Amino acid sequence: MLEDGRTFRGRSYGAEGTALGEAVFATGMTGYQETITDPSYARQLVVQTAPHIGNTGVNTDDAESRRIWVAGYIVRDAARRPSNWRSERTLDEELSAQGVVGISGVDTRAVTRHLRERGAMKAGIFSGADASRPDAELLADVRGQESMAGARLAEEVSVEAAYVIEPKDHGWQGEPRFTVAALDLGIKSMTPVRFAERGVRVHVLPASATLPDVQALNPDGVFMSNGPGDPATADDQVQLLRDVLDTGTPFFGICFGNQILGRALGFGTYKLPYGHRGINQPVLDRRTGKVEITSQNHGFAVDAPLDGPVTAPESRFGKVEVSHVSLNDNVVEGLACLDIPAFSVQYHPEAAAGPHDSAYLFDRFVDLMASSKNKESR
Repeated sequence: MLEDGRTFRGRSYGAEGTALGEAVFATGMTGYQETITDPSYARQLVVQTAPHIGNTGVNTDDAESRRIWVAGYIVRDAARRPSNWRSERTLDEELSAQGVVGISGVDTRAVTRHLRERGAMKAGIFSGADASRPDAELLADVRGQESMAGARLAEEVSVEAAYVIEPKDHGWQGEPRFTVAALDLGIKSMTPVRFAERGVRVHVLPASATLPDVQALNPDGVFMSNGPGDPATADDQVQLLRDVLDTGTPFFGICFGNQILGRALGFGTYKLPYGHRGINQPVLDRRTGKVEITSQNHGFAVDAPLDGPVTAPESRFGKVEVSHVSLNDNVVEGLACLDIPAFSVQYHPEAAAGPHDSAYLFDRFVDLMASSKNKESR
């Protein structure tokens, strides 16, 4: 049930009960396990636009975090049984085991068209005894929940204690080339692995980490991850990043990290009507003219001028330009600072699940750290 009263009926899928959250749609045809375990989907009811879901089951290796984070799951045709050599259990079993309420047999095309026309909105899934309650009561529950705008969620999904990802555990031969302090705002497990594959030791820190926590690692670079919630609530992380930029330490951010860089530079952020979610989002690299097919999951965006370069509103950081834009709606998809070593993108270059068009961004950050180190040694 959507907050405007539109109702869709289907069959219980996963756990029974009630799930409340913001209804959003994801357009990927594959990678549903990576989707449901992406912390950026916290407090959201995910509608899968692909009609057939669950056919490859789930396994331990493909999870992108320690648990399922979607608040609820909405599919059309749920697979009766998985058929894949890597499958360890069914998606239905995994949802039930983790208490995630879902619904199947829903016309997800109709739900998606509704959300595209009216925007992402509050919603609820009700099954079992909860589904027999009067519609008016269910609608009151839906409308009474907190809005995603103004939600501070990064601290809820972040790790409580720091941990380290070593290059030697991911195929790297020899000593680590660089050390990166990565702020976990909802990080996917594949992201530090992509760094490790390139010889970078990654210290993953909680979202509440401070500048002394970062400096204690003497990092060659700082990274801020994807994550859920409204970037307008991330004042602590914005201040931390400003402090990092003031030290001249190279910075790379993705998704939520892109929005935090935008805010640190003095730009605003805003909520998109229905966001970008899926592994098939086209983005233009304005510097090269190359089009990348990207993996995305965000409902907010940076409000920065497209006709750059411009001086950042926080003028001490110099000039900045919008480096990437969405080809669907011209939303800012990347920022590049021209006077300090910092850049970010709105999408997910770790490609889990998703295309590998954007893998070069990890190499770009490695090159940025190498360049900065060379300057220091002169």
